[in-house]
Amino acid sequence: MLAALAAGLPAVAVSLILLIAGDFTPKVQWTFGAIIVCCWLGFAAALRGRVVRPLQTISNLLAALREGDYSIRARGASHYDALGEVLVEVNALGDTLREQRLGALEATALLRAVMGEIDSSVFAFDSDGRLRLVNRAGELLLAQPSARLLGRRAEELGLERCLETGEGERQTLQASFPGGAGRWGVVRSSFRQHGTPHSLLVLTNLSRALREEELKAWQRIVRVLGHELNNSLAPIKSIAGSLASLIERSPRADDWETDARRGLDVISSRAEALSRFMASYARLARLPPPRLGEVEVGALVRRAASLEPRMKVCVEGGPDVRVRADADQLEQLLINLLRNGVDAALETGGGVAAGWRRNGTHLEVWVADEGHGLADTANLFVPFFTTKQGGTGVGLVLSRQIAEAHGGTLTLENRGDTHGVTARLRLPL
Repeated sequence: MLAALAAGLPAVAVSLILLIAGDFTPKVQWTFGAIIVCCWLGFAAALRGRVVRPLQTISNLLAALREGDYSIRARGASHYDALGEVLVEVNALGDTLREQRLGALEATALLRAVMGEIDSSVFAFDSDGRLRLVNRAGELLLAQPSARLLGRRAEELGLERCLETGEGERQTLQASFPGGAGRWGVVRSSFRQHGTPHSLLVLTNLSRALREEELKAWQRIVRVLGHELNNSLAPIKSIAGSLASLIERSPRADDWETDARRGLDVISSRAEALSRFMASYARLARLPPPRLGEVEVGALVRRAASLEPRMKVCVEGGPDVRVRADADQLEQLLINLLRNGVDAALETGGGVAAGWRRNGTHLEVWVADEGHGLADTANLFVPFFTTKQGGTGVGLVLSRQIAEAHGGTLTLENRGDTHGVTARLRLPL
């Protein structure tokens, strides 16, 4: 207001001086003087209103935006003057913030719905290890409402072991919580909120999935056992009935003793085969845990290859590597792989090669044969499944159990460069 008055003051002062110095009556001087002063004050007030009121409107709009009210808009916003353009931009900012807030609310509502519906327990801890977020599954797992859980430390909730999991790693542990016990899959990751680091912990109950897989495994085993038992018991029952009829026949045939002896030999043979089958099953079920020690890989591969009497196995050299493993179990695994490779190569007149290499943080031992290749890869590791005459279907299953007991994997695949199969054993270094 003072700046507006100062802007018009020189013109008013000159006008009043000229009015007083002129040859005018006092009445005229007072009348025109009052008109000049009133016009001066009126235009100054109008200028003040023209500037201050839009600024007050902008201030009110910004205060509303700061408070989260995006419904207020300024009237008279136009592009004809600078303040009008400011009002247009503030109105556009309000529309943008309103859309963003609506999107954030919808995303938050969706996240809460997902968090409430998933079976996995989700926990968020701050940098001090205090719980800041928990979903409904987490409340059920700890058997307490979120109001009593938030702010408590991981040690108080029994989750300190879970927070020791490396970031991005997946860990399986056996644990008991107030809301349930069993095997749990644990995944930990990190995020930032308000600039401070937080840990996100997700616990998934694996017991149900493991029970379902265990049930399927038992069904497969029972199916195979039933098939094998029926194959042995059916001829035994048939021959036993024939022998009973032969003995009860009167008079007996001259060669009944030969027929009886032949039938008993068949029964003995089938019983022996059934005994071998059950012995193989017991061997598969009683695999002891590995006794770890320092094992030189090169010497182990060469020793296993030298034990194959039917064919000379070509051993390709590799780096000098040592692993912590059970030498006896690994040797048995390699013997099984080499035996399968030689069986396949003898059918085609090909050869068998073995070797080892470093592959990042893992050791890879391979056995490649030049046989016919794999026709059915789906049942390779099904217990007692075999395509070989007189095979038990236990070797590959036992080999994979040994590999997994050492924290590794065993895979078989057809060779891409030629016919045959490559078996790969991967162990952590």
